[in-house]
Amino acid sequence: MYTPEIMNKWNAALKICLVLLCMSSTVYAGEIDLSGGRLLVSPSLKSPVKETVIQVLQEEIHRRTGIHLGITDAWGGSPVIALTLSSDEMLNGKALPETLPEKTKLSLQAESFSVVVQEGASQPVIWLIGADERGLLFAAGHLLRTSLLADKQILFDSSNAIQTAPDYPIRGHQLGYRNTANSYDAWSKEQYEQYIRELAIFGTNCIETIPFDNTPSPHMKVSKEEMNRHISAVCKNYGLDYWVWTPANVDLSDESLFRAEVKKHSDYYRECPHLSHVFVPGGDPGDNHPRYVMPFLKAIAGELEKYHPQAGVWISLQGFSDEQIDYFYHFLETESPDWLRGVVSGPGSPPLSDTRYRLPGKYMHRHYADITHIVRCLYPTLRWDQAFALTLGREPANPQPFYYAELHDRYAPFTDGFLTYSDGAHDDLNKFIWSRKGWNKEEDAVEITEQYVRFFFGTKPDDRVTDAILGLERNWDGPIEANGGIEMTFLRWQQLEEAYPRLQNDWRWQMLLLRTYYDTYTKRRKLYEQGLEREASKLLEQSPAIGSEKAMELALEKVNEADRVNTAPLLRKKIEEYCEALYHSVGLQTSVEKYQASGPERGSVLDFVDYPLNNRWWLADQFEKIGRMGTEAEKLSALEVISTWENPGKGSYYDNISNISQSPRVKTTVYDATDVAWWDGGKSRKRLSTQLFQNAPQLVYEDLDPKARYLIRIAGYGDALLRVDGERISPTLYNKELEEFKEFPIDRRFFQDGKLEVSFDEPEESHLNWRQYSKVCDIWLIKIN
Repeated sequence: MYTPEIMNKWNAALKICLVLLCMSSTVYAGEIDLSGGRLLVSPSLKSPVKETVIQVLQEEIHRRTGIHLGITDAWGGSPVIALTLSSDEMLNGKALPETLPEKTKLSLQAESFSVVVQEGASQPVIWLIGADERGLLFAAGHLLRTSLLADKQILFDSSNAIQTAPDYPIRGHQLGYRNTANSYDAWSKEQYEQYIRELAIFGTNCIETIPFDNTPSPHMKVSKEEMNRHISAVCKNYGLDYWVWTPANVDLSDESLFRAEVKKHSDYYRECPHLSHVFVPGGDPGDNHPRYVMPFLKAIAGELEKYHPQAGVWISLQGFSDEQIDYFYHFLETESPDWLRGVVSGPGSPPLSDTRYRLPGKYMHRHYADITHIVRCLYPTLRWDQAFALTLGREPANPQPFYYAELHDRYAPFTDGFLTYSDGAHDDLNKFIWSRKGWNKEEDAVEITEQYVRFFFGTKPDDRVTDAILGLERNWDGPIEANGGIEMTFLRWQQLEEAYPRLQNDWRWQMLLLRTYYDTYTKRRKLYEQGLEREASKLLEQSPAIGSEKAMELALEKVNEADRVNTAPLLRKKIEEYCEALYHSVGLQTSVEKYQASGPERGSVLDFVDYPLNNRWWLADQFEKIGRMGTEAEKLSALEVISTWENPGKGSYYDNISNISQSPRVKTTVYDATDVAWWDGGKSRKRLSTQLFQNAPQLVYEDLDPKARYLIRIAGYGDALLRVDGERISPTLYNKELEEFKEFPIDRRFFQDGKLEVSFDEPEESHLNWRQYSKVCDIWLIKIN
């Protein structure tokens, strides 16, 4: 479930949305009209950031208003936007405003800035004052985010004047130009710079790329070497840190491979125009013991110092065993290397809190947060309906401002900031949420989303676009069947789609509309297709009377109606249209076949839009097996198992462990509990419940009959180490293959109070790939008469 913190923020969101309803697009008291304004620029600003800040203000304002902000060297005659540093005492004969606290700790902190309004008898002045050039860039970003920018109009409310400094020094995102990405590999140089600019406007201060991935992509417009050099130069021009993610995929115990890898790094450092940090993950990928990794890091740190003396080297403990982790910390304690800047915590790393507590204070700690994936990931979406998991998959458009704001706030205190893992444009809003939370942890998810809407869409406040985006997040909270908000959110987005034709070519707008059509189409399909399956089950119940062959024929014909009748063809057409539009606007690859996505897990939502949401594929396969059975009695017995799978009878209970719609007794819905198998490229013909699983679920049964006899039946894979009320239970049937059963009789002493608590021990399987771990898919508590 959503945590109390998230629910409290939802309540706050409702209050803010009520305020937005009362707003209008008219000029408020305190608003300053900058429509005829000009820029006055301090000569003390250093290049190239000086020219970049001017360009950002001029281009972003012109794009939204049609107004060109000229540059002046005179005060008066028109409003002035003054660009200066806090170290300046005068600007063109005019003293910096007295309202700026002189030499305060805040005004001297790196990246800090002030936006100060001076109004007098002549024209007003908006002072953008940075503690440094990067601070000035962020001041310009504040002005752009908080101003009302409309056709031939620039309005800045004086209440948005501010003096501020970032809460965390690392605030960035990985934007790897590689084949694996679902959109970045299709970007031009101009698109990359524009996106980096937009992130900087919201407070991002670093960008990470992946220079050593040589997998070719059919979408790349320039070589990876050229693009990575370009991104490095863009970061230099904007005054941002440039990071590189450089896994060591060779055996570092081999001296020749070690030397070749060091040379590869050295060659890259020499050619890179701007480099701030080098991150070498300990694993994922990579499989080297830290006794070899640490000398390698020392060697590349020496090469790095030759060309980028201020740059730092970082390591993650991803994939390290307990022994390897202990070795690493012992190395730090005994060697205390100055060439190591810090540790990164990402998927497969020890808990962030443990790392912070064990890491010596001289080393920094960065969060490598996965904000891009929905399942099979570090932070899976909670309470996600099975239908979404099977169709939207791992990388859909996933605006979840409350969820990701809550994740940031939970883990940020253990870090010096973050540089998130992203593999495409689909997680766009989440990046901006984290960028703003990294600057000011007190900013609310609604407030940040409102800035996002104002800056990128320029919609009217009373059109409640922020509320519509929040509605998309709520679409994913809980069972589809019980979520009436999906249709309400869809109706609102249809109204917005009609109201803003000017946004039809905006990729962010297209992505949000794709999601609302997809969510609604999936809901309608699920209700229709699972209704057909319920009817088919009733037909199977008649098999003793009409015969197994006839029952299977009628049941299969019923569930296959889903292939003949599309319950929402207009929505289906819109989904195709928006996938096409997004491919051309932002390079989003929603299909392997049509748009050459790198794989079905990589955002290929179009390929799964019609994936069955009932068990018709599984039933067809089962019926074929049953038809080959020798006797009618065997066939009828097998059909009874199928027809009663989800309805085991009076006094008995069934839970589809990871289907939020069919697991009322399951209590484990937190991180890493629910997961989705990925068999046959996502097109598995297995039973739907078999494709979702947990490794160690917990269930609670209540209102049991203390005089009855019960057994627990489990379907899954591998071992199921069952405990009831904390006591290990022995099985009488123990099959380990998928869709075969394990059975555990339960002694009456466990439920004399009418209650059972069920849990599982996780078997020792560290020698296996995680995809081969034991799984629990379905659980029955069967009352035996």
